[in-house]
Amino acid sequence: MSDHFPALNSAIRQHADTLLAELQEFLRIPSISTLPAHRPDAERALEFLAHSLTEIGFEHIQRIVPPQNPNGLPLLYADWMHAPGAPTVLFYGHYDVQPPDPLNEWISPPFEPTVREGSIYARGAADDKGQVYAQIKAMQVLMRTHGKLPVNVKFLIEGEEEVGGESVDAYVRANHGPLACDCVVVSDTAMFAPGVPSLDVGLRGMVYAEIEMQGAERDLHSGLYGGVAPNPFMALVRVLGGLKSPEGAILIPGFYDRVQAPSPEEQAAWKRLPFNEDEYRINEVRALALTGEAGYSVFERTWSRPTLDVHGMPGGFTGPGSKTVIPARASAKVSMRLVPQQQPSEIARLFEAAVKKLTPHGFHSQVKIHSLADPVLVDPGNRFIRAAVKSLARVFGAEPVFLRSGGSIPVVALFASELKVPIVMMGFGLPDDGLHSPNEKFALSSYYGGIGAVAQFLLELADGH
Repeated sequence: MSDHFPALNSAIRQHADTLLAELQEFLRIPSISTLPAHRPDAERALEFLAHSLTEIGFEHIQRIVPPQNPNGLPLLYADWMHAPGAPTVLFYGHYDVQPPDPLNEWISPPFEPTVREGSIYARGAADDKGQVYAQIKAMQVLMRTHGKLPVNVKFLIEGEEEVGGESVDAYVRANHGPLACDCVVVSDTAMFAPGVPSLDVGLRGMVYAEIEMQGAERDLHSGLYGGVAPNPFMALVRVLGGLKSPEGAILIPGFYDRVQAPSPEEQAAWKRLPFNEDEYRINEVRALALTGEAGYSVFERTWSRPTLDVHGMPGGFTGPGSKTVIPARASAKVSMRLVPQQQPSEIARLFEAAVKKLTPHGFHSQVKIHSLADPVLVDPGNRFIRAAVKSLARVFGAEPVFLRSGGSIPVVALFASELKVPIVMMGFGLPDDGLHSPNEKFALSSYYGGIGAVAQFLLELADGH
């Protein structure tokens, strides 16, 4: 196989300033999907990407609003299908971002992308604008160095990833033909550490639920009725305490029945990763202690064991000052991260049954299931993963490691089940990029390296075809 990387690297270096300026232009668009006021900005982000793909030579560029979700933010589809007999790769990403709050914690404004100490700081820099734009710029670099793409390429870029992905879910389920491909590449994950390229081969699934608890029919004065009125917060505390032990074990009957341990080879590989638990606790988690199930490593607890966490308990009085009220209703938002073989619908039923059983006398509880996502485990032995390994090693100068991610990317499971093709999760972020937090960043080495790695990946596929 001929070595294409020197030409790719030269092209990236030659146009580095332009590549950065274009990314900054993209990051300036506040495409916040959560807030309806920013819908015009989301449309502007889509148009920016459509223009970028058109300039490269992509065709059949479509702004898509699935009929199943007519009020949703649009998808962008584009393709380049001029490599007869070569594989077809579908690239996925998203152009929407989280709100930037709290604004006072940003060193530089979230939508004025600023370069400091080798990274670009802006909302969406790593999640996912910088990564999806690296995919697109890889196509431009290939066009400049080779005059064409070595394989067939499709793009599907959505605008609702941060709010549930309803439109992409509907579109993928109904459009197997237009999306037909040999593999899907997702760049919405991170490398294990700087200089340690990584491929994710596992994602946890999720059940996101809300427990609604009711005591009396109306709010009551705590002086007049305290001591006899049922307090839904106290009932929620008892329920939540019954769902999980102080040692971190989940107490829902049947919850662990399908959980399987990672293979001895995978566990051995994790033990070889450069990792210091104290540094992780101090610098990344920033906590006094790590918690979780006894007898399991940090990697097992975050990658291959299921979880149950409480995210908020709305209800009652939370404004400034005091109001001595016993609320009639309160709720708790709860998520459960699931591992391969666990089935979200089954876990949701077990959760509902456990909450009902734990609800104290005198209270009425109801469980609402807001979302379900399947876990994913990828076979690392397929030719697309092998091509990704070679490309990452060539570009970053180090052998990539196989990781699992504790997070959930529902669209990955969707692609696997609907398109039935291998998924390559080749991300270029870093653990300290601050996704969803103030001062989100994306290392310039990750941006330029991502461009090179994606381009090299397509060349590896073509040479190995």
